[in-house]
Amino acid sequence: MFQSNTTLRSIRVSLTLLYFFNPILTALRSIQKASTLKNVQSKLGIKRTSLGSLSAASRIFDPELLTSIISKLASQVGSLNLDKRLQDLNVTVVAVDGTLLKALPKMLWALWLDKDHRAVKMHLEFDVLKGVPLRAQVTDANANERTQLKSSLSSGKLYCLDAGYREYQLLESIIQKKSSFVVRVQDNTSYEIIEEHHLSKACLEAGVAFDRTVRLGCKQKRDVISRPIRIIQINYYDERVLSGYKRKSRVSSKKTFRTNSPEHTLLIATDRMDLPAELIGLIYRYRWQIEIFFRWFKCILGRQHLLSLSQNGIQIQVYCALIASLLIRLWTGRKPTKRTFEMICLYFQGWATMEELMKHIESLKIEDQNK
Repeated sequence: MFQSNTTLRSIRVSLTLLYFFNPILTALRSIQKASTLKNVQSKLGIKRTSLGSLSAASRIFDPELLTSIISKLASQVGSLNLDKRLQDLNVTVVAVDGTLLKALPKMLWALWLDKDHRAVKMHLEFDVLKGVPLRAQVTDANANERTQLKSSLSSGKLYCLDAGYREYQLLESIIQKKSSFVVRVQDNTSYEIIEEHHLSKACLEAGVAFDRTVRLGCKQKRDVISRPIRIIQINYYDERVLSGYKRKSRVSSKKTFRTNSPEHTLLIATDRMDLPAELIGLIYRYRWQIEIFFRWFKCILGRQHLLSLSQNGIQIQVYCALIASLLIRLWTGRKPTKRTFEMICLYFQGWATMEELMKHIESLKIEDQNK
């Protein structure tokens, strides 16, 4: 039976979303079989489709068409109940990072490390204050994260970045795009001090050791960034170590050995001259929210089976997963948890009623209010 490209796109997206909310479905053949069920056709508003049509859709469907849906859903999400100082920033705080997704040996385009390893990389922009994804790109695992970010920069954002993004030209590109950055740099980073700032009581209590206006870089690279920036050092204690946790020593990205000492320092660079040093530290601390999202995405929501072997098909699956996560966030009004995800799946399978699902969501809201 002939189906237009538009119909195929609609069916593919609808069935992929069904896949994320139904653990029984484990492969493309599973969701094709589901399309033959009358209840599925009625509830999703689709027609029966063939395995060949679903497979073809992953090749002819432009995944970028889904990005507008992700953006629209993200715009409807309200901010989380975070520190009030973050709520008053009046800027979108965006954490950016990449994560690897294991690929199959057949996926030659996803070659990584050597011939026996395959992986794809998801480059994600994550709204820290809302706790939701904003934008994603899917590449082979060897793609450079800094290059991917540089190609997608936009204005009016505060980019919160880990040490892997500490490239001076990238920081200058962010400034030229009329955005800002908070980024961790190496402890031995070279800079020329212009001014030493007074530390308030709040800064000292937050562990700020110094707050300086500087020209970043050695003499040869000092002009890459067109304006002076701030360097803030924060001292902190690893509470896990204090409670007996022992981390294995290994060579880090900074070519230094990790120790079991609870004392650590963070050296943070930013072009925001108007924000208190302790608030800069707080912003960087919330960068960890993207790591928590990666864990949710891969361990709970993402499922372990790939529905396609092509980059295009995997991109569709990743975008649909982000849409599913945003829908859960909109339904519940809070960051998704494993228990909530399970309750939604039980509802879609007919084991839980709408009343029971809403009761569960209301109980979560009461928990948030009591915190």
